[in-house]
Amino acid sequence: MAFKLGRSLLQNVELKARVRDLARLRQTAERVATEYLGWQHQIDTYFRCPRGRLKLREIEGQQAQLVGYMRPDATGSKVSDYRLTAVIDAASLKQTLAAALDVLVVVDKQREIFLYQNVRIHLDRVAGLGTFLEFEAVLSGEIDQAQGQAQVVFLRGEFSIDPGDLLALSYSDLLLREREAIG
Repeated sequence: MAFKLGRSLLQNVELKARVRDLARLRQTAERVATEYLGWQHQIDTYFRCPRGRLKLREIEGQQAQLVGYMRPDATGSKVSDYRLTAVIDAASLKQTLAAALDVLVVVDKQREIFLYQNVRIHLDRVAGLGTFLEFEAVLSGEIDQAQGQAQVVFLRGEFSIDPGDLLALSYSDLLLREREAIG
C-alpha cells in the first residue's frame, strides 16, 4: 500500500470528524495548543491517478505544493504516507496535470490551524460540505506511530469527539459522493 520508500516519504497519523460547533472546538484548541498558526484559504485540486491520491494545494499567500498520498479509508485514526513537492508555477502545473490525468474534484476550504506539540489541529470550513475537525500527528525520528496514535487518542478525548462523527473518507471523496447523490 505504501509508496516506494525514499528520503522524501513522510508519515502522519490522522483523524477527521464532522462537527457542528467550531466555536466550542476553538476554545478547546486554544486551551491545549502549544502554538497558533492562524488561518489559511486552501484550494486542493485532486487529479485522477491509478494509485493513492494526488492533489495540487494552493494556499493564499504561500507557495503551492503537489501532494501525493496513500492512506486507508478507515474510520478513526489512520497512518498516511505522503510526499510534498514545492510548486513554483501552480497554474501551469494544474493545466499540465489536468490535461494528462483529468481533474477529479476541487476542495475549497478555510482552515484555522493550531499545534499541539507535533500535531496539527485543523478547524475546517469546507465549501459544499460543512465544518470539520482534523488532527494530523506528524511522525519523525523522534515521534513514532505509537506515539502519534497516543497523541490523537488524547486529543480526541480533549475535544470530546463522538464516535458517530468520525469520518473514513477525505473531503474529496465526500464531495464526489455529494455530486453523485445530486445527479
